[in-house]
Amino acid sequence: MTKYVVMLCDGMADYPVEELGNKTPMEAAYKPTMDRLAKKSTVGLVKSVADGLKPGSDVANLSILGYDPKIYYSGRSPLEAGSIGIDMKPTDVSFRCNLVTLSNEENYVDKTILDYCADDISTEEARILIDFLAANFNSDEFQLYSGVSYRHCLIWNNGTLDVGTLTPPHDITGKPIKDYLPTNSNAAKLLDMMVRSYDLLKNHPINEKRIASGKRPANSVWFWGEGTRRPLKSFKEKYGLNGSIISAVDLLKGIGKFSGMNVVNVEGATGYIDTNFEGKAQACINELANGQDFVYIHVEAPDECGHRREVQNKKRSIELIDEKILTPVVAALEQYDDYKLLVCPDHPTPLSLATHTSDPIPFMIYQKSAEHNGVDLFCESTAKSTGVFVEQGYTLMDSFLEIAPNE
Repeated sequence: MTKYVVMLCDGMADYPVEELGNKTPMEAAYKPTMDRLAKKSTVGLVKSVADGLKPGSDVANLSILGYDPKIYYSGRSPLEAGSIGIDMKPTDVSFRCNLVTLSNEENYVDKTILDYCADDISTEEARILIDFLAANFNSDEFQLYSGVSYRHCLIWNNGTLDVGTLTPPHDITGKPIKDYLPTNSNAAKLLDMMVRSYDLLKNHPINEKRIASGKRPANSVWFWGEGTRRPLKSFKEKYGLNGSIISAVDLLKGIGKFSGMNVVNVEGATGYIDTNFEGKAQACINELANGQDFVYIHVEAPDECGHRREVQNKKRSIELIDEKILTPVVAALEQYDDYKLLVCPDHPTPLSLATHTSDPIPFMIYQKSAEHNGVDLFCESTAKSTGVFVEQGYTLMDSFLEIAPNE
């Protein structure tokens, strides 16, 4: 039986960076295992974000997993809500709720987003703040739920998706918020909660302690990523394989839960460069040994570093993935008669933009029993040079598994 592993390096693709000698982080990174396998792999570009869709990790990861986002996508937050354990009703609308750091101008509209993640606030601190806000905000209409780190969820019972444009906070870090606040009349209650959250949180003991220790306060909520629940077809039913997903973030855990995969929680998995890389590798090895056919390892670190414009950290995150995850996983895979490995980002997160783009992404597919003419170094330009291009991203999984999906 062939084993299948996807190494999903969130936001890894980029543009050439002056600080890296006009190389991309993928080009500059020392990643010997990835590059060794690339020499014998099928390498190319895939359009993971279809025209007309926003280049989010939700759309892109659904696509890489073989789900056409135009059919299955209905917003980011319902997937995260599923991971948290919220049983959404068909009439519920969910929103991603970030804990952010805003500047201290007197009027809310004059403030600037200083940090979309409040210095990567700990889950424990965040839970206290979200529970405090829930005690003030929760009603028959709205309920707040705590998630992981800065990522949380708001449910609007009998809500509406007609709320105008809600901008992801990581897209506007460092910018005044006045041009990005919700203006649609249906979103007036959302804006009211955002404004009130600042007054409630600015002097909270958790934030006073954070400021005293040199950390940024989590002094406001920010709503975005609205959606309604739409069921995913089971991965087992779709491809006939028992699958597992390993990730630190609720979004990917939600996709795993809704698609019937085994969702593996790794202690110390943070979604940033300090994550437990070794733990994720061991979790993959264990899942395969316990009979799973397919494992999807998602690492958020390159994306977070891109949003923060951390050039060296983004390069280093790719090196750590290669050293601490890919190398031991490939060594463990050698015991099996055959295995296939797909390595790719979900979307680019260019350091120069600090947000996602819809550019096609590089991918490589390696198979133990088959040798292909690949490239000497796996990066954006070499992937383009092969001329291999997959126009519809959700079909890449079909090719990787070489299984006609049961749609």
